[in-house]
Amino acid sequence: MGNSQQGRSSSKGQSQIKRVYRWWAGMGLGVWLVGLGAAAQAADPTVPVNDGVSWLEAIGLGLVQGLTEFLPISSTAHLKVVPVVLGWGDPGVAYTAVIQLGSIAAVLTYFWADLTALAIGSAQAISRKDWGDRQFRIALGIGLGTLPIVAGGLAIKKFIPDFDHSPLRSLGAIAIASIVMALLLGLAEVTGSRHRHYNSLGLNDGLILGAAQALALIPGVSRSGSTLTAGLLSGIDRAAAARFSFLLGIPAITLAGLVELVGVLKEGLPAGAGLSLTVGVVVAAVSSYAAIAWLLKFLQTQNTWIFVIYRLIFGVAILGSIGLGWLPNQ
Repeated sequence: MGNSQQGRSSSKGQSQIKRVYRWWAGMGLGVWLVGLGAAAQAADPTVPVNDGVSWLEAIGLGLVQGLTEFLPISSTAHLKVVPVVLGWGDPGVAYTAVIQLGSIAAVLTYFWADLTALAIGSAQAISRKDWGDRQFRIALGIGLGTLPIVAGGLAIKKFIPDFDHSPLRSLGAIAIASIVMALLLGLAEVTGSRHRHYNSLGLNDGLILGAAQALALIPGVSRSGSTLTAGLLSGIDRAAAARFSFLLGIPAITLAGLVELVGVLKEGLPAGAGLSLTVGVVVAAVSSYAAIAWLLKFLQTQNTWIFVIYRLIFGVAILGSIGLGWLPNQ
C-alpha cells in the first residue's frame, strides 16, 4: 500500500514538474515571438519586397506549417500545394523559413521536460558509467539517429545545389511520394507487432528511425511519416513511435530551421512583412503544439489508417489535377 501511494505521489510530482517546465518554456516562447516580430518589423526596407502575404494568407500558411509538420502527411507537400490551389502568390523561401521557427518553438516547449530529463539523466549515467541507463540509451539513439539526415542534407547542398528547382520538388513527384509512403505506412500498420514501448528504445532504434528520417529530404515523404512507419515496422507501439519520432526530429528540425534562417538574414528579411511574419510564426507555433498533443493522444487508442487514406487521396488528387491541366507540374 505504501509503495502504491509513493508511486502515485511520485507520478503526481513528475506531472507538476512537467507543467512548471512547460509554463516557463511557454513564457520563453512568448518572449521569443515578440522579439521575432520586432526584428521582422525592423527589416531593411531596401531589400526586395515580398510583402504580398495578407493576414489571411499568413494565418493559412501558419496553420498549414503547424498542422502538417508533425502529422505524418508532409509539410513540404502542403506548403507547396495549398498556395497553388488557393491561388495565393508564392510566399517565398524567406517567409516559409521564418514561420518554421514557430514549429521549432512548439516542439521544444512541449518536450522541454523530456529534454531536460534526458540531458540530466544522461549526464548522471555518464558520471557513473551506467551505459545501460534508459535516459542515456534514448539520448544516444537520438544523437546518432540525427546523423543520417544531416549527412544527407549536406550531400544535397554539395552535389545538388539547385535542389529547390529539382524535378523531385515538382507536384507530380510530391504526389507519387505521398502515395508510396501511404502504402508503406499501411504495410507497417498491418505487419507491425507493436509490442515494444518507449522505455525499451535505444541506439538501434535511433539508427533505424534516423535512416528513415533522412528519406524525408525527398519532398512529399514526411519526416514524421517515414519515422512512424519505421517505428511500426520495428515493433514499436504507435504512441511510443510517435513520441520518439518527435524527439528524434528536434535536432534535425532545429538545425534545418536555423540554417535557413541564417541564409535569410544574410539576404535580409522581406521588407514590410513584419506583421504577417509574426502572425505566421504565432499561428504555426500554436497549431504545431496542438498537432503534437493531439497526435500523441490519438495514437494511444487509434491506428494510422486515417493518414494512409488521406495521403492516398491527396496524391491521387494532385496527379489527377495535373493530368486534367488544373495544376501545373512544377
